[in-house]
Amino acid sequence: MIARVRRRIPCGGMALLIAATLASSPSGLRAQQPATPPPAAAPSPEAKLRADRDALEQIRAERAALEQRMAELRGTVHDLSDEVANLDRQVDVTARALRTLDGQLVAIGMEVDSATAGLVRAQDELAIKRAMLRHRLVDIYKRGPLYSTQALLTADSFGALIARYKYLHLLALRDRALVARVDQLQNQIGRQRMVLVSLEQAVLLNRQEKENEEKRLQSLAEERSHSLVQARRTQASTQARLKQIASAESHLESVISSLEEARRRAESRANAPAPSASTLTTRDLGQLDWPVDGTILYRFGRVINPNNTTTRWNGIGIGAPMGTGVRAVASGVVVVARSIGTYGQTVIIQHGGGDYSVYGSLSRMDVKEGAHVERGQEIGAVGRTDPDFPAHLHFEIRRDQGHAVDPLDWLRGGAAR
Repeated sequence: MIARVRRRIPCGGMALLIAATLASSPSGLRAQQPATPPPAAAPSPEAKLRADRDALEQIRAERAALEQRMAELRGTVHDLSDEVANLDRQVDVTARALRTLDGQLVAIGMEVDSATAGLVRAQDELAIKRAMLRHRLVDIYKRGPLYSTQALLTADSFGALIARYKYLHLLALRDRALVARVDQLQNQIGRQRMVLVSLEQAVLLNRQEKENEEKRLQSLAEERSHSLVQARRTQASTQARLKQIASAESHLESVISSLEEARRRAESRANAPAPSASTLTTRDLGQLDWPVDGTILYRFGRVINPNNTTTRWNGIGIGAPMGTGVRAVASGVVVVARSIGTYGQTVIIQHGGGDYSVYGSLSRMDVKEGAHVERGQEIGAVGRTDPDFPAHLHFEIRRDQGHAVDPLDWLRGGAAR
């Protein structure tokens, strides 16, 4: 509009004179207000959501580490209370995740309210600006394209001409600012609508995640309660089982002690024959054939079980299929062929000199007490007496008046297994 006005003013030097006059005027159009620094921009809703999501991911990473630790606990030896403590920590982390999600929902709700209010304000202002713009367009159309030229040319004096030119110029700037503001408001409304759509999606996502976390929290609480009950039952059952094993071992010790006492009394009689040497000698260390071929389920000595209980084994467990034949490792006399507590059906062979071999957890016994057996002779078959183990043979070697020793030191290749 300004260019059009300048082209239609007669006298070519008049436009230059007007421009020079305005430039020299202290209140001319070139006067500018001192620049002020723009205010710091507030973080966008998207940035806030990202920060909240990052905090939630950190909490979930902590819970994932706890779940991995739980898996490790269930596969290794540990205290029964460790699982319950781990579940307690998982419950705490999940509750924190729920609180974070609740906080996110509140923050998102506030952002929705703010964006909605801003959208309403922008829409109201846009309606006003559009009405003003329509009014200006009607005025411009009614006055015609030569109105500005006529206004300038009908001035009574040069001062009036300058004043009218300045007024028309400011009016043009105002119209241009009005058009720019309408465009700005339209863009702002579009952005705020996109923000609202994003926030609505975030609300839906957070509500679904909150529902999942609530289900997880309930599941963890139920698992914790179940684990406590199961841990107590397992602990009570294990303690009872350990007492049974200790009682059976004590009974076996008593049986062997009675046998040794009877042997010593018999050898101490005046007309008793010379005591026979043991068929187990130090030359047999690492040379005896295995009583049954199989894998080692447990070893001699103190063993820590997966439920953190301790068992003292006086022999080894050799896993083998049910019914597999069991052979005597050396010749001797069968002094016991009966059921002994947790040992189940048990055969004890006396080898002389206070040495014995014990074969427990048998499904059947093929020899009777008092019978003489040779090395490698089948004396029974593998069975399953202990419910905590599959079918196996419990095998012991007792020397020097019945003291338990590690059978693997005597079996061929046993020390290397």
